[in-house]
Amino acid sequence: MVGKELTLCAAAEGLRQKAFSSVELTQSVLDAIRERDGALNAYLSVDETGALQQAAAADAARAAGCDGDLLGIPLALKDAINVAGQPCSCASKMLVDMIAPYDATVSARLREAGAVFAGRTNMDEFAMGASTEGSAFKITRNPHDHARVSGGSSGGSAAAVAGGMAIAALGTDTGGSIRQPAAFCGCVGLKPSYGRVSRYGIAACASSMDQAGPMTRTVEDAALLLQVLAGVDPHDGTTLDAPVPDYRAALRGGVAGMRIGLPREYDTDDTDPEVTACVRRTVDACAVAGAEIVELSLPHTKYAVAAYTILAAAEASANLARFDGVRYGRRAAKPESVFDLYAQSRAEGFGPEVKRRIILGTYVLGSGRYDVYYGRAQRVRTLIRRDFDEAFKRCDVLFTPVVPTVAYKIGKACDDPLKMYQSEMFTVPASLAGICGLSMPCGRTASGLPVGLQILGPALGECAVLRAGQAVEEEVGA
Repeated sequence: MVGKELTLCAAAEGLRQKAFSSVELTQSVLDAIRERDGALNAYLSVDETGALQQAAAADAARAAGCDGDLLGIPLALKDAINVAGQPCSCASKMLVDMIAPYDATVSARLREAGAVFAGRTNMDEFAMGASTEGSAFKITRNPHDHARVSGGSSGGSAAAVAGGMAIAALGTDTGGSIRQPAAFCGCVGLKPSYGRVSRYGIAACASSMDQAGPMTRTVEDAALLLQVLAGVDPHDGTTLDAPVPDYRAALRGGVAGMRIGLPREYDTDDTDPEVTACVRRTVDACAVAGAEIVELSLPHTKYAVAAYTILAAAEASANLARFDGVRYGRRAAKPESVFDLYAQSRAEGFGPEVKRRIILGTYVLGSGRYDVYYGRAQRVRTLIRRDFDEAFKRCDVLFTPVVPTVAYKIGKACDDPLKMYQSEMFTVPASLAGICGLSMPCGRTASGLPVGLQILGPALGECAVLRAGQAVEEEVGA
C-alpha cells in the first residue's frame, strides 16, 4: 500500500474513498520502517502504539462524518519539533532523555487536522550540519546510495520520504536544512518565508532564520501541508499577520508568462557539470513552455556564506547557553564547582560541530569584536536582502541549483567543516533574506543520483514558487 509512489494527496483520496483505513495505512508505514530503516537510519524513534491509536481515532472520526486532507495520515517529524509526550533529543546527548511537555504550534496544527505522528526523524545535532553525520546517535544514509549522505540537517526526514518510510515529513531550515537534503534524496522540500510558519516549540538554532516546512513527494503535497502550517501564532511574535492564500489553487497556471530569473552568481566553476546540465535543461524546457528567462545579478552573494556563518554561530551560542546542567539537559555527575558543572555538562553533552559553533559565536559577540564581525555581517545581510528585492522587480521567481554537487560519500566532509559550510553557498542567501525557497528534483546524474532545482520567490511569494514547481513537475517533466 505504501511506496514511493503514494503521495499525500493520493493517501487522502484513498481514505475518502474507503480504499483503505487509517489503521491499515499507518500499519503499512510502520511495516516499511521496520523493513527498511535498519539500512537507512532515518528514524530516531517510532511510536507504533501511539500511531495506531491515533489512526483508530481518525477512522472513528471519519466514520462519524469528519473529513480533512490530513485526517488519519501518518507523518514523520524532525526531532527538533516538540510533540507532547514524545522524545525530543535534537539528536544530542545533551537531551537524550528529553520528553516534550507540549506540542509545537506546527505539531498542534497537524494534530488538529487529524494527522498521525509516526515517529521522530534523525538530524544533525541541534540542526547544525549538512550531512546528518553530526547526529549523536546514528548516520542517516541516502536511499539512492547507502554509501552517501542523506544531507542535513533534516536528513532523516528526507530519507524517510524518499525511502518509502513516510508519506510526508516536517523538517526545519536555517541555512538550507530542508532544501539540501531534499535535493540529495530526490524529494520536494519547501522553506517558507520567515514568519510564515510559527517557530514556537521548535528547538532554536539561529532564531532569525529558523523555519519549519514540509518535505514531500510532490509539489502539491507540499502546498497541502503548508496550508495547514501557515499563519500567525500568538506564541511567536515573529509570525506575520498576513492572510494565508489557497496554496493548492495557486498551483494552476503553468509557467507561460512567468519571468524566471537566472542569477549569474549561482553559475560557478565549482558546480558539478551534471548538476548544471540538469538545471539548464529545466530552464530551457520552461522557456519552450512560454516562460521568459531573465539573466540578472545578485552581486553580494559571494559574501553570504561568511555572513551566515557568523550570524548563525552567534545566535546558536546565545540559544544554547541555556544548556548548562542546571535546569534541564545533561548534568555532570560529580562537579567540583559551579564552573565545573557548566564545563563538564556542556563538554559531555555537545558534539564537535555544536562546540565549534558555540566557540565561534561566543568569540564574534565578545567585547571589541561585536561590530567587527556580527555588526558587519548584519550589514552584509541587508545588502543581500536588497539584491533580492531588486531581482524580484524584474522576475517572478529565480531558478538555481540547490547545491553545487550531488550527495557525497559518508565521511568526506567530516574533517573539513569549511568545505561543508561552502556547500551551502546556494541556500544561505535566501535564509539571510528571509525569502521562500522550494527544492525539487530536476533530473539525475549518469550514476542515478538525484539533482535538485531551487526555486526562490520573494517574501510571502510561496504561491509563485509552488506554481513554478508544479509546472516543472507536470509540464516540463523534469
